[in-house]
Amino acid sequence: MSPLVLIVDDVKPLARQYAYDLQRLGDFRTRVAAGGSEGLDILTREAVDCVILDLEMPGLDGFDVLRSMEHRGIDVPVIVYTGTGSFDRCVEAVRLGAFSFVDKAEPMERVVHEVRLALRQTDLRERLEDLEGEGRRPMLIGESGPMADLRSAIGKLADIPSPVLILGESGTGKELVARELHRQSRRSAEAFVAVNCGGMAEGLVDSDLFGHDRGAFTGAVKARRGAFERASAGTLFLDEIGELPGALQARLLRVLEGGEITRLGGEDPITVGTRVVAATHRDLEAEVEAGTFRRDLFYRLNVHVVQVPPLRERGGDIGLLADHFAAALAPRLGRSARPVSDAARDALQARDWRRNNVRELRNTIERMIIASDGPLLDVDHLPPDLGRHGAPGGDAAPVTSDGAIGAQGTFREQKRTAEQVIVRRALEAHNWRIGRTAAALGLADHSSLLKIMNRLGVRRPGRPGT
Repeated sequence: MSPLVLIVDDVKPLARQYAYDLQRLGDFRTRVAAGGSEGLDILTREAVDCVILDLEMPGLDGFDVLRSMEHRGIDVPVIVYTGTGSFDRCVEAVRLGAFSFVDKAEPMERVVHEVRLALRQTDLRERLEDLEGEGRRPMLIGESGPMADLRSAIGKLADIPSPVLILGESGTGKELVARELHRQSRRSAEAFVAVNCGGMAEGLVDSDLFGHDRGAFTGAVKARRGAFERASAGTLFLDEIGELPGALQARLLRVLEGGEITRLGGEDPITVGTRVVAATHRDLEAEVEAGTFRRDLFYRLNVHVVQVPPLRERGGDIGLLADHFAAALAPRLGRSARPVSDAARDALQARDWRRNNVRELRNTIERMIIASDGPLLDVDHLPPDLGRHGAPGGDAAPVTSDGAIGAQGTFREQKRTAEQVIVRRALEAHNWRIGRTAAALGLADHSSLLKIMNRLGVRRPGRPGT
């Protein structure tokens, strides 16, 4: 979609001429505001990409508009123009945050050039932020056969525009796979937007994905682009797609089939070219049979599938990952980097990491770094609560067929089992919907519940992961 340029000028004929010339010479979309107040109103309602602002206006002049934009946090490049020829006033406007200035008497080609420069600077800044973020993210690490197969699958699917479904247990690195698909694609210079479908407040999921117009709901004081618009030329990663509410599943299917979205509270469809990559640790086929996931959406997503191997199937990769985390995490924790001892490596290799895969290994190395004050990360620094199959504290007390807690075991063991019963009953009551169960239990968010489930070893029967 072409960038939207807002012209704010109380002289309507001049503003309309600017709008016409910008459309003709620059292929921009345009809006016209007859004064500072109207301009600010549009800026709070619509996703404007650039502003051309007259400094000399009755009421709110250009300087007032610049100050109000800064106060309201409206980060849009502004080109000021004036017919007075006052260089000092233009410089003052730049000091207030304007990108540049032009004289109204200058050729329109100069104005178009300045608009393009302003848009280019914004684009470069956003890309730099993305690249800096990418530099802080870990790569796909491993030399095992399953990792070689994974890299091969990514290479084959990177440039396919249709959706990709990533499957894998919790903590295996599904988002890293999605980012690698984006990095190897022709869209790599565009935005990568990640959305956790299980982590969004139910009342705001629609707005988060599709955006909203001003006044669409209480508190919508300005228009907002949703994830699909922000990733229009890039990649949208929908993590935990199985958590998406039914009504939103239908809307997502329409977008995948038609390539158009409509903002919440809006009427006009917006064309998007977003490539969707979805991920889940759930068995979506079972969800379809249970009636909690749309069959037509499943088949639309299930065309290209990438399976991420669990850590316990990756052989010698555990040692490579341990070395990587030991080197990467130490500076962040204010410690010097220390190698993992052979004995500690053997102990790590012996575990099956069923609870949280690579994420659990990372957390284990972090705890070892904190516990160690010697030249090595050794077996003595392994967390003491790592029991069999990654379950803290060893085996829990038994639970009877009616859900009652067995009388055997220590207080700690029986307390753990009681927590398991509470969590499992709540999950079953809400059909294993993580977000809804977390709300029912009074937890802060879905991630709090996931951490508790991981700690207690609570898993849905017949499902991999948690």
